[in-house]
Amino acid sequence: MPFDFSLVTAPFRMQPGLRRVASGAAQLTPSVPGSRHLREKSTVLAGFAQQALVAEPDFDTAAVLSAIAAEAARAVPIAFAVDAAIGLDAHAPLLGWSIRDGEPVGDGDPSIGTLLADLPRAQRATALLCLAYEEDFAVLDGDTATVPWLAVCLPSRWAPAEKVGRHFAEIHAPVADSAMLAAASASLARLVTGDERWERFVWTISPDPHLNQHPAQGASAWPAGVDADTLALNACFRSEHQTFIPIAGSRRAVFTIHVESRPLVDAVANGDAAQRLHDALASMTPAVLAYRGLVHARDRLLAWLAAQPATHTPR
Repeated sequence: MPFDFSLVTAPFRMQPGLRRVASGAAQLTPSVPGSRHLREKSTVLAGFAQQALVAEPDFDTAAVLSAIAAEAARAVPIAFAVDAAIGLDAHAPLLGWSIRDGEPVGDGDPSIGTLLADLPRAQRATALLCLAYEEDFAVLDGDTATVPWLAVCLPSRWAPAEKVGRHFAEIHAPVADSAMLAAASASLARLVTGDERWERFVWTISPDPHLNQHPAQGASAWPAGVDADTLALNACFRSEHQTFIPIAGSRRAVFTIHVESRPLVDAVANGDAAQRLHDALASMTPAVLAYRGLVHARDRLLAWLAAQPATHTPR
């Protein structure tokens, strides 16, 4: 789905930007066999699952899987289900795989079965969930404002293992200009773990096209010594749609993260989008530019955005 550039505003500020999810709107995106999200998630889970699947000791994973399965049941076709009486038996019918008695069973892509079989039994149902949807997942506890569980294969330059069990304010401490977020962290945690559903959108411009940007996997750098047009051709517009799904009666919520990355020249489809990006980028503080890795690209990106005609058509 194309990004809504009306969400890009200036001056740019690091803020929650929460709004209520529209009634009946889908908060989960089923994976399609052969899709980009499924390919990148499979690579992560096959080689780096311990970086992606993290939880506090004795955390009740079954309760989270059941909550997501209940959300999945609102959609047709259903992409993920669990056997509530059994707990960790899980099914991803669109992928053709299940976890039964801890073992992978199915006739879908054999590489998925191999991937699941190579994981510890306790992680197999969670891994199947990750593969069933394009979203990544975390749990936020409203009472403690901590994050006790994460299943994040496609992070944006952060490591899930460094966030598990930490307070919401502590997690956001490295974020530039985050004083307001830190001060409001406890009240924000209570808000998004209540009965209502909330969403927010974030964006950046990146030299790295990959959905998975875990810091341990290395990161692409902005090319030096190239002009604005060449830089733009090598840039990607990266966005995240983040939502909160309440876990009934628990004061907890499942935090969903849906990452998209498109070539910048394709994403900026008209002059309004270019102008909005230009003005937001021009208003970023030095701290935000450094946090987002945009210091060395800012001026060239501004020049390219300013040069876009009102009727710009993507490649």
